[in-house]
Order: sequence, then C-alpha cells, then structure tokens
Amino acid sequence: MASASVSARLVCIGCGQEQREPAADFRCSHCGDLLEVNYRLFDERRNLPAAAQLRELWRQRKTSLTPADLSGVWRFREVLPIVAQVGEVVSLREGNTPIYELPRSARSAGLKTLLAKHQGMNPTGSFKDTGMTAALSVARERGFRWVGCASTGNTSASMAAYAARAGMRSLVLIPEGKIAWGKLAQPLEYGALTCQLRTDFDGCMRVLGEVIDRFPIYLLNSVNPYRIEGQKTAAVELMEQLDWRAPDHIVAPGGNLGNCSALGKGLLEMQRLGLIDRLPRLDVIQAAGANALVRTVRETGGKRLVGVAAETLATAIRIGNPASWKKAVRVLEATGGVVEQVSEAEIAIAKAEIGEDGIGCEPASAATLAGLKKLVAQGHVRAGEAVVLILTGHVLKDPEYTFKFHQGSLLAEEESGKKLEGELRRHQRAPVVLDAKEDEILRLLERESEPGQGKF
Repeated sequence: MASASVSARLVCIGCGQEQREPAADFRCSHCGDLLEVNYRLFDERRNLPAAAQLRELWRQRKTSLTPADLSGVWRFREVLPIVAQVGEVVSLREGNTPIYELPRSARSAGLKTLLAKHQGMNPTGSFKDTGMTAALSVARERGFRWVGCASTGNTSASMAAYAARAGMRSLVLIPEGKIAWGKLAQPLEYGALTCQLRTDFDGCMRVLGEVIDRFPIYLLNSVNPYRIEGQKTAAVELMEQLDWRAPDHIVAPGGNLGNCSALGKGLLEMQRLGLIDRLPRLDVIQAAGANALVRTVRETGGKRLVGVAAETLATAIRIGNPASWKKAVRVLEATGGVVEQVSEAEIAIAKAEIGEDGIGCEPASAATLAGLKKLVAQGHVRAGEAVVLILTGHVLKDPEYTFKFHQGSLLAEEESGKKLEGELRRHQRAPVVLDAKEDEILRLLERESEPGQGKF
C-alpha cells in the first residue's frame, strides 16, 4: 500500500494551490475554498496496473477473508491511497451494497427498466459509511482522539459508530427538533457526546467550526476531502456490478452535495484510468424547500451560491447552504447532468412506489424517483435508456414519516395539492382496526380481492 504522503495531495478547487498542512476546517489557506484529493499515481499511471488487471484484482479480492478485502471501500484501495497502512483502517465491512430492479417504479417513471443501488444497506443504514471509514481512518492514523460533525442525522450515526469501533470519542451537533428519531437514536447508542442546538444545520456547522479552532477535534463533515474519497468507491462498485458498462444516467439526491460530488469524482477517475469508456450523466434531485443548487444553477449559471432557508420533511437533504456546491456544479458540467427539484407530495408518492417494489428507503432517497419522472417528461431521460437511482438511506431511518404517510397525516392539504391528492390516497395503506374475529378478516380479504381494489 502506497503512503499517502507519496501518492495523495490536497489541492484547492478554487485557486489550485496545494495544501501540505490543511487547516482544521479543510479550507484553502489562500482563498478559503474547499480542498480535493488529487493523486500523483493517476498522473504517472506507471504505478497503477492496467484497467483489466485492476478489474481482475478487485474481483479476486471478493473471495479473500482479509479485513480490508471484506470492505466494499478498501477492496478498491488502488484508487484510494490515503493511509499508510491499509491493515490499520477502521472498517465495519461497509460498501458491498446491492443493486435492485424496480419494475413498478420503472412503469411509473415511463421507463422500460430501472435499477437502484441501495446505499442504505451499509452498516449504519446510509451511504455515509463509505466515506466515514476513509476519513476516520485518516484521523486515527494522525493521532486524533476526538472526531466531530454537524448533522441532520446520517452523518452523526455513521461517525459515532466508526469512532466507537476505533476507540475514539465523538462530538455530534444536531439542529433541535429537525432530525428523525430513528437517526438520533444511533449516535446515542454508539456513545457519542450529542448536543441539540437551537439552530438549523448551517448554524450547527458554524458552531462546530468555532469549536475545532479551540479544541483538537478532527472534522468529519463532507468538507473533509477524505470523506469524498471513500464515498466515490460507490461509483466504482456500481460499475463493477454493471460489468463496467456505464448506464446512461445516475440519479442522486442532493443535500450538502458531497455525495454527488464523490460519485462524479469516481466516474471521472474511472474514465481516466480506462475502467469505463464513457461517462453516465449524473443528475441531482433536490427538495423544492431546500433547492439551493437548483437556484444556483438557474439563477447564476452555477457561478454563485444562492442559499435558502431550507425546509423539507426529507431531513437528510434539509440543507440551505451546501458546502460542496462548487464540486457539484463541476460534476454536472463534466457529465452533462442536470439538477431538478420536487415537492413534498412528489417525494412521498415516490417513496411509496419504491416500497411497492419491496424496497424501503428514507424520504431523501425517494426524491430520485420523483425527479426522474420529471426528467423523463422533459425529454432529458428517454424511455429506453439505462438509469440507476442512488438510494442513500434505509427505510427505518425515518419510520415516523412512513407511519404518517399511510395514516394520511404527513402533509397539510396545501402541501399535497388537489392534483396529487388521489395519487397520495392510492398509495396509502393504514392499518385496519377490526374485532378479533376471523369472519371480519375473511370479509376484508374478499373485499381486497375484488377487481380494482388492490393497491398495486
């Protein structure tokens, strides 16, 4: 395994300056922009095997019982040379997430076929684990005892689990009352010092920035470029699962925009290494109430961030000032992707439709299907094209959302709108309360068996 000091370097995405000793907040010391990991290995190429050899090496590791090879992140360590000793990484066997076919969702979107890569099948139930194993391994290698993050839920769960695994302490700052209970339970279970602040996510990030200036805590939000490196391996694993044939579109939800930035970075590096012969379009979907990237692209052409006061029930993407917006704009431009927004009702319907394919996901994940429908209607996606949705979180991350949806209490009347009311009701399936008598169950089964009564 190559040493990080030899093969990896941090470069500012704004001014291009290399940062040999990055600041605690991972901002450029010259212009204040975000940093990105670049590799001399990729520049030289002579230090890397040919594409065919890499593919075969990674395939062979699937049968290995070595801890690093059991990880769906570190199995691809040739494109992830950020630690000196791969045998010392902190891993919970992250990655290795499945691809599912979604036939009902495909019909709903107007496509012949539709696939979903479910990153919610990671150890703590979200895509964050693929980045956390990378960044926290760097933190431990560099001697930190504390790690910290601001979070709307998934980051805190992932960081706390990996810190516990590494024998480290973790600090979590979350916005009070704006996090799903299924997510808040996780950092508590993993022993994190958890603080609910009377502010939003952006306020939590501001406070955390002040704390790390005064206390030796290693920042593990997605501004940390090593998080992006781990998360990019989801794109590598996806291409391997598709036998290295790139789909036409990959559709991902957009919150703080680190994940779509990571997926894009992975795709661009794979093309550069000859692992894939073309780039899929990477399309990003945001909630209409947290649509900073949508406004940034449409109002400024991607030149200036247009922040918003974020509000959406899809808490994982309730972020108004996304840190990685420049990286996301760059990925959209490089892949020919677009950004779209969807309403609360559209997200809720899409979540239920994915569920009717037997696949559960958190609300933010379902924004992908909701947005895909719009992209098909606009002609950006054609009926015969190959499309993969990125589902970022597990259905049990936010069970209260699901309960309220099926009971009809999730959305206010003005949020659902007359146009979608019938569609919402068609997918709702509240528990039926009956007396404990078999005759009542039988009558219910008979009614449900009548033509036109089935929900699907």
